[in-house]
Amino acid sequence: MQNLGWLRAGISIAACENACPLDKLDTRLLMMHGLGLTRIQLITRSDQALDSVQVQVLAELFQRRINGEPLAYIVQEREFFGLSFYVTPDVLIPRPDTELLVELALEYAPSASSLLDLGTGSGAIAVSLAHQRPDLTVCALDISTAALAVAQENANRHLPANGMELLQSDWYAAVTGRRFQTIVSNPPYIVKDDHHLSQGDLRFEPLNALTDHGDGLSAYRRLIDDAHLHLEKQGWILLEHGYDQAEAVRELLTAAGFGQVQSWRDLAGIERVTGGSLRD
Repeated sequence: MQNLGWLRAGISIAACENACPLDKLDTRLLMMHGLGLTRIQLITRSDQALDSVQVQVLAELFQRRINGEPLAYIVQEREFFGLSFYVTPDVLIPRPDTELLVELALEYAPSASSLLDLGTGSGAIAVSLAHQRPDLTVCALDISTAALAVAQENANRHLPANGMELLQSDWYAAVTGRRFQTIVSNPPYIVKDDHHLSQGDLRFEPLNALTDHGDGLSAYRRLIDDAHLHLEKQGWILLEHGYDQAEAVRELLTAAGFGQVQSWRDLAGIERVTGGSLRD
């Protein structure tokens, strides 16, 4: 455990920032959060001495980060697709890789059409799409009531009233009989007992949103097998997946009768999203 004995009442903001053993950007964000200051205020008030209450607040924040807790959970914010999202340990932390799924949905969703986001979590995908395309009728589903509360907060932040429909659902259960022009999802895809689950930020994220507790493909089988009941003809399903799952997801889509099956690469050159269209 890092020694935070240097953090005492009377230390200046500048001295605190310089002495903190954390990454400088993390330190600044934690200080902004803990002190309720903007980045500019941290600079203009750099000589200001911290009182005992402020020191205690910062000590707790620094220690949480030293212990490995993700910064996004500590400050309860993460930027995604140009928007600031509220996040808690009830949802996955939005990641830049997922922006590819949003970009593709924006491209493939027809004008004034309906779109379904399955397993919405924080709502990052659905809210970003509804924010970018007010012409879309967006419905977002999640089995977790805690996740839906987070998604609702993010919808309230960035969308007009009733700008997006949120429903509790075990995959398609809540939309029986309904059809959409586009379906998107970033489902749990990490294989059961994968060593990555015990490393880095993943240690703190909701396990059921990370893994299917199986071979990593069970969610795709269910989403793809039932998609024909919920997609309009020629509608697209777009699925984010793991770095080594593109071929398997393409095979599932092809076997289910989808056309134009293909995968798209993220900025790192990894096949990150796979999709197909429902044949006539």
